[in-house]
Amino acid sequence: MFLPHPVIDSLNPDQVRMWDAHFSPEASGQRRPAVEEGIWRRTQDPANRELSGWSEDESGRRRVVHYRLHYGLDRTQPMERLVLEELYLYVSWLAPAAEIADHRRDLDQWLAAGRWKPTGDQDNTWRHGDLYATITEHTVHPQDERADRDTAEGFTSIDVTICSVDYTLPRAARNLPWDVLAGGMRVKEQRGTPTYADDLSCLLDHLPFVVEAGCGTSIEAGIPPLHWLHEVYRVTSRAGNDLTQGYAFTLAPTDDILVQEILTDTVRKIDDMTAMFRSVVLAEPTSAHRVLKAMHDAGHMVGAVATHNFDRLLARAGLQEAFMRRYDQRTPHMPFPDDAKSLLVIGLHADRRAVQARARERGLKVIYLDTEGVTENGTHKPYLIEGARTGDIVVRCEAIPALLHLAELLDVTV
Repeated sequence: MFLPHPVIDSLNPDQVRMWDAHFSPEASGQRRPAVEEGIWRRTQDPANRELSGWSEDESGRRRVVHYRLHYGLDRTQPMERLVLEELYLYVSWLAPAAEIADHRRDLDQWLAAGRWKPTGDQDNTWRHGDLYATITEHTVHPQDERADRDTAEGFTSIDVTICSVDYTLPRAARNLPWDVLAGGMRVKEQRGTPTYADDLSCLLDHLPFVVEAGCGTSIEAGIPPLHWLHEVYRVTSRAGNDLTQGYAFTLAPTDDILVQEILTDTVRKIDDMTAMFRSVVLAEPTSAHRVLKAMHDAGHMVGAVATHNFDRLLARAGLQEAFMRRYDQRTPHMPFPDDAKSLLVIGLHADRRAVQARARERGLKVIYLDTEGVTENGTHKPYLIEGARTGDIVVRCEAIPALLHLAELLDVTV
């Protein structure tokens, strides 16, 4: 496995210009859209007993996953190509000591199967091309000591870190998943009794409107939904038909397919990990993005778009983004224009950054455009908006047809 690793073999001139305008360090300011990052922490707690398997006799397990993928353009070839420049993957388990010991033996077998070679510098480090793998066992995890957090009796932990050669991560970044863990579980919102409408004509009484966009418009552009990453990083066991109830957490080291995959079939798994960003770069703004821009230009829509997406499709359509996605429980600033009368929430399941809550506090009408379901492997699964309140309006429709119809009602040309 050697870096830089090709993600898209050749980019056309328009794609290169798009990258330079929206993903390059010079164009992005403080935010780093060329770095894809994700964090998951899964613990056993009475509050999540159905998903974690918590009981009086079964508790204390934990799994933490943190990854960073750094992308860039390789301009050394006849045609520019998108490449993975740096990789960082960290997986930490806390489980009964016997399971950790079994997992350690599995790791040795996977390292051998993937032809990782001991570095000789340390007895817990291996190398495969331009990647290092480090395995560290703890009787008490240093991060638990740091947080003064108890370890269940008979439990130990093991960390696996896989990163590119010479890759360094600042301490604050290494601590980030543990700081998120210390912040506690996210408390789910309590759904009220929203009103349902057939279309967005209800917005005509609440103009101008602000937009909050989830992954719905991105899915329409061909980008996988964010929960697709849960499968790539083996965060949950996907079974059942109701997404509202969630999926069972992966909390046993014996279920750690992720580390097995990257150690035994490294290139294929990295191709899997980079597939999301590949789709981001290949995607184009849809009619939904363009109609939002047209309505903004006409004055019916105001302000920046609150977005949780890292695909930059809204910016590429000419709209200002207020980026909401973050891993702690803090609430980013959301600039609501003084003349806004409503908030249109498009394809977003939960109000994790309190944008909708703050809109209600300001007296804005909250209107959702959401299908309230997804189709997986040909099966439709309900996925109700988590925090829709009494007084809110829900329009169950895909974004493109609903927004195009709204443009007709507003006499806006796209």
